[in-house]
Amino acid sequence: MDLFTIIFYAFALLALGAGSVVVFSKNIVHAAFALLFAFFAVAGLYVLLMADFLAITQLLIYVGGILVLVIFGVMLTNTVISVDVKTGTVQSMPAVLLSAALAGMLVGMFWSTDWKVTTQQTLPEATGNELGTMLLTSYVLPFEIASVVLLVALVGAAMIARREKKA
Repeated sequence: MDLFTIIFYAFALLALGAGSVVVFSKNIVHAAFALLFAFFAVAGLYVLLMADFLAITQLLIYVGGILVLVIFGVMLTNTVISVDVKTGTVQSMPAVLLSAALAGMLVGMFWSTDWKVTTQQTLPEATGNELGTMLLTSYVLPFEIASVVLLVALVGAAMIARREKKA
């Protein structure tokens, strides 16, 4: 086993472990900090895939922006108005069945695929200017739709956190 494979498995295990802590943690602050490690592990996997732009974007946007916003929001919200966060497992059995079905399907596809490794692949030369031009001309509508969807998710999360308790 070479060093590249060992590093890949280390990042993959870190991402899976931190992701499971995020999902199964009862404490939302612990879940937020575990999300930090999951984001770093995914950025490490991007670096191993030689997708440097995605790795830097992962670090700047998710770790630098969104995660810090979530952590500050959780810490400020819990101390000021003492919001109870419900982390109960209401639909755990359907989730387990769906996850098992999806995992089985993915493993079946993995084993039925004929993996061919080519020795040399040529990629078209692209610069950052071409990527930015394409993103802001040809793909500006999907780019803006993604930003609106993220804004709606953030507003929905704020509404759920501020919802009045029924007596």
